[in-house]
Amino acid sequence: MRRLPFFYGWIVVAVTFVTMAIGVNARTAFSLFFSPIVDEFGWERGVTAGAFSFGFLVSAVLSPLMGKLMDRTGPRTVMELGVVLMAGGLLLAPLTTQPWHLYLTIGVLVGAGSICLGYSGQSLFLPNWFVRRRGLAVGLAFAGVGIGSIVILPWIQLLIDRNGWRAASWAMGILVLVVLAPLNLLLRKRPEDIGLHPDGDEDPVATATALPSNVVDPAWASVDWTLGRAMRTARFWWLSLGYFCALYVWYAIQVHQTT
Repeated sequence: MRRLPFFYGWIVVAVTFVTMAIGVNARTAFSLFFSPIVDEFGWERGVTAGAFSFGFLVSAVLSPLMGKLMDRTGPRTVMELGVVLMAGGLLLAPLTTQPWHLYLTIGVLVGAGSICLGYSGQSLFLPNWFVRRRGLAVGLAFAGVGIGSIVILPWIQLLIDRNGWRAASWAMGILVLVVLAPLNLLLRKRPEDIGLHPDGDEDPVATATALPSNVVDPAWASVDWTLGRAMRTARFWWLSLGYFCALYVWYAIQVHQTT
């Protein structure tokens, strides 16, 4: 591969930034679709909002499978699968006439796509590219979610006001497909795949030995963790409970925050 004047890892960061700006906000834009859908069909608010909640159940089931696919095929396959699923859900959602249609499109397809394009999918390969500047790289990449919400969500609301929620959903689906499908072909799982080292260093061994360790429990970190082994520890369940409670509260509010 031809050498670039800068480390290829920053291209990975840029791709992740754009992917999360579009992919994460495409899912949370359901909060903007929620009121127009309720107004049009007259469904109970709980039934309509349930499509969004159902998407998280789908995400929970598919996350381990997505992790296995990432291990076997790398980020390009996972991201492109996410693009197809999310774009398909957004493009088909305007055909909704029954609640189960919404559960299938926004719930299953968009929910499954978002687990690939969101935090979970990106966290499985982005840290491989950096050691010394890992915090900076991850912070910049994940900042795409905030920047995307500032740019994309007002645009979606404008489309809804002018042309209705169906046109906005179609536009969002096209954006996901046209921008993210070609962009994510640039991804690689780790720098070694293209003959590089983390951070672009020439001698990663010397750099690694010079860095101070920030590992709190070396014995714990040295274990070759599997899912089954982790599930037999209290730490796993405390972490799971903490994330569950935090995200439950956040998304329970988010889906209704614009109504």
